[in-house]
Amino acid sequence: MKSILKPIFIIITFLFIASCKTDDKSENTISIEGNAKLTNETENKNYNISILIDLSDRIDTIKHSNPTMEYYNRDLGYIKSVSEAFSSHVRNKRVNIMNDNIQVFFNPNPLNAEINEISKKLKIRVNKNNVSKEFINTINSIYVSETSKIYSLALNDSKYIGSDIWNFFQNNINDYCIEGSHRNILVILTDGYIYYKDSNFKEDNQSTYLTPELIRTYSLNNKNWKESMEAKKIGYLKANDDLSNLEILVLGINPSIKNPYEGKVIKEFWSNWFKEMKVKRFEIKETALPSNMDKVIKDFIEKV
Repeated sequence: MKSILKPIFIIITFLFIASCKTDDKSENTISIEGNAKLTNETENKNYNISILIDLSDRIDTIKHSNPTMEYYNRDLGYIKSVSEAFSSHVRNKRVNIMNDNIQVFFNPNPLNAEINEISKKLKIRVNKNNVSKEFINTINSIYVSETSKIYSLALNDSKYIGSDIWNFFQNNINDYCIEGSHRNILVILTDGYIYYKDSNFKEDNQSTYLTPELIRTYSLNNKNWKESMEAKKIGYLKANDDLSNLEILVLGINPSIKNPYEGKVIKEFWSNWFKEMKVKRFEIKETALPSNMDKVIKDFIEKV
């Protein structure tokens, strides 16, 4: 009789312990019904997501008007997808390991002081001390409303001072966008061209800027564009030595229609630059409607 009871007791004890572990996990997870769980590979990682916004004249609704959807509205749609991916991630994490960030940057900083004040509201850190379902549910609404204000102010001011992304990579990216023990993701919203009057120099055939004029100067407007770039070592000047702890998603590339190879040339500039700086992982996407880019953005952020 004892020989029968002993294994039964062991089985009951095992099932009880397993049940307790399941209960403990559910108590320490922020989960809202209807949201799919992330994979185990990603749900326990701490995310540090940065969004670098190019507020140059590329968003101007007169100079670069688009009847399908203005480019600033596309940006807002992309930002919404990023914030939704971030919210989904923290919503499904265990509270005791939560330490996730999302923030917005510009370079150079806009002249409008109000834009800089709004950007402070977009620096959001979620950890075990402040997390709640209510707090997580506000992240998307904050990002939608506050980024919309930023673009409205920039458009109303019409003071487009250019885009100094190169200098951001040289002087700021390590301090602003990379944290230890985090999955660091940088989303860049840009048309692919970089130009800022105070950061505009070349060394041989490498530069800190990229414009349609520069592409024409190098005669990268024919089927031999790639061979020309390789032979003449044309590209961006290296701005950083080691970004191996950073993943980058570039959105909104908008090449000039005057050169059928322009889009490929722009992507080659960026790709070679990222490889030289040892970026861990990157994707470069041309501009598209937010509804079409939503899955692309969320796949990049949610899947390692």
